[in-house]
Amino acid sequence: MASQTTQNFRLTVLNPGGRDREQQFHAVPAPGEGPHPPINFHAFAACTSGAFHRDVGRAVAENTPVLLLLRGDFRASERALTVLKRERRFVAVSLKETGLHQIAQQLRDPGKLSRFMKIVAQADACIATTPEAAEIYQRVRYKHDPAAVTFIPTPYPIKDQRWDFSVPATAQSGIFIGTREWDVPSRNHFAAFLVARQLSEATGEPLSVVNLDRSKGRRLLGELNFPEGKLRLIERWKSYPDYLREVAQHKIVLQLDRSHVPGQVAGDALLCRIPCVGGNGAIERIAFSKTCGECRTIDEITSMAVDLLKNRESRDALAVESQERAREWLSFETARSQLAKFFDEIQGTTR
Repeated sequence: MASQTTQNFRLTVLNPGGRDREQQFHAVPAPGEGPHPPINFHAFAACTSGAFHRDVGRAVAENTPVLLLLRGDFRASERALTVLKRERRFVAVSLKETGLHQIAQQLRDPGKLSRFMKIVAQADACIATTPEAAEIYQRVRYKHDPAAVTFIPTPYPIKDQRWDFSVPATAQSGIFIGTREWDVPSRNHFAAFLVARQLSEATGEPLSVVNLDRSKGRRLLGELNFPEGKLRLIERWKSYPDYLREVAQHKIVLQLDRSHVPGQVAGDALLCRIPCVGGNGAIERIAFSKTCGECRTIDEITSMAVDLLKNRESRDALAVESQERAREWLSFETARSQLAKFFDEIQGTTR
């Protein structure tokens, strides 16, 4: 049974100066409800029946602990931390973009690096959505209680049947490419297409991909000479539920991302109840440890993908196993318990 502390725990997520609208999560919204789905950092508010704000005054008024996101040049985050500490709010911080390539890009500017070091040292705690980010926070805080850092993977509403986007196996066909960024080297987007082309030729399965680069993307893909009729481009914007409905129609999600991101590609696959192959995000490593890309070659990933495409029993077994691991480690209920325990322990040491 959950403790009273867990039952009553609420968290306010503050993205100072961000574009997302204020959102109160009195209950987990159904797909399509509310201005933003309960994913990414919104999920930390949603799983605790908390709130998501961009205005520091509104965050203060919630009278709850705050998870402060570090974004942009960190100036707004630094000002928000000053206000929150003055109002005696307990503040944990996290970079909003936490892939290793994103962290490196943000911190190559001396001014931003200086503000980052100061903010992380002055905050009461740090929450990381990847193990790699947690290690960075710990090293920054080595003189300021490095134990006040925790890794909590981004949670998903796995146990909520409204967020089950699965379709019958007889309605599934093909491969969905989970990445979409040609210009980020660690995404390995081009290599994923080469593997997908090989898989399509070997199994006859079609391929789908979101192409946000439009004409540029079409020209690049045209150079790869996919078999006629085997490549489908999704170029119209879709709401998150409609996007998941697209993903769920496929047999597998394929990626070769080596960015050590939180893992939304795998999170989407979990909501669709289909296997995710490749990728080394945090969720990939937790829920799809047998098929993720961590410490595996492209040939090994390709071989696993072929087996899953040809063998429905293998796909079903992996989908069941990933759901079991997700329920244990990635559910809203688990995240709420982890957050409540972490904040209670850290606040206890600072009283």
